[in-house]
Amino acid sequence: MLNPHHVALSELIKIDGLRKHKSRTKAKEGIFMAQGQHDTIAYRLSQTLIKLNQGDHLDPAELAEEFGTHIRTIQRDLKVRLAYLPLLKTRGRYHLEPAYLGKLNFKDIERFAALAGVQGLFPSLGRDALKDLLGQQLQMPWSVRGYQYEDISERAGIFSQLEKAIVESRLLSLELRKDGETKKYVDLQPYQLINVKGIWYLAAVHHEKLKTFSVGKMHSVQMQEANFVRASSVESSLNAEEGIWFSQQSQRVVLYVAAEAADYFKRRNLIPHQKIMSETRCGGLVVETRVGHENQILPIVRYWMPSVKILSPDGWGKKFKEQVSSYLEDFDAHPLTDMELQAIQVR
Repeated sequence: MLNPHHVALSELIKIDGLRKHKSRTKAKEGIFMAQGQHDTIAYRLSQTLIKLNQGDHLDPAELAEEFGTHIRTIQRDLKVRLAYLPLLKTRGRYHLEPAYLGKLNFKDIERFAALAGVQGLFPSLGRDALKDLLGQQLQMPWSVRGYQYEDISERAGIFSQLEKAIVESRLLSLELRKDGETKKYVDLQPYQLINVKGIWYLAAVHHEKLKTFSVGKMHSVQMQEANFVRASSVESSLNAEEGIWFSQQSQRVVLYVAAEAADYFKRRNLIPHQKIMSETRCGGLVVETRVGHENQILPIVRYWMPSVKILSPDGWGKKFKEQVSSYLEDFDAHPLTDMELQAIQVR
């Protein structure tokens, strides 16, 4: 089932894992083919889904040659059997929309392929039934709200280049819009594409520091011929951090959560690396975390104010108070003008 939460798309372990399984399955192709037409279709669709899931752009003619079938069969796979997927066609090649890459695990791929392969044998197993079972499209029995993915379809080419550079450990240069101007970064070492709250970021080493770059703000990407050696320390940082803020030295932060908000923090982690240290008699919580940057904490405190307070470090608590006071002063000192109010149409 598609995971609407944080997805680390081009994590090499995941991509390599798919490829390793593909090679093992390829070796057993004779076994699959000997089991009849159903397994033949399931095998072909499984391999096609694996390719799509890892970001490949598929040429129907090449697939027909690979699977030893007619090109019309492959076209029927892509246009009919896999019609439930958000497929794009670019220069004659089919591929998944970037926002959906990497969200199918192998069990999903096996189930999808098996169901799509036998749907013609069972009249009741039509498209609507498949959609319900797969939980991917219109009539879903559940609803996940609050997760809106940015539209980066216009940067599909850039996205593909980034993925290729990560998989092949190639240096790259890029240009992106930042602070109102175009900035260029050279000799980046790309490690991972990360989706946080619907926004895609490239995690890359620049000037010996691990940084993140917004894919949606990129104008161009140039992949270089030179390769780089992936550092285990960088891999560890990527695996340990839940967000996009990376720092060699993390800061311990202690928060107090009032009773009216405590249940929300008990249900799930609302801050990175959240750990509940104790619960007070009045129902409040003392929560601890370690983060690399204050922006991982201050926006959350603003959202939950006045129910969440910063106990330590003291400097962060003071900075938060200053930010709130500055906002209130500016709000009172600079009210909207009559012209601005007239321009705002509230419906």
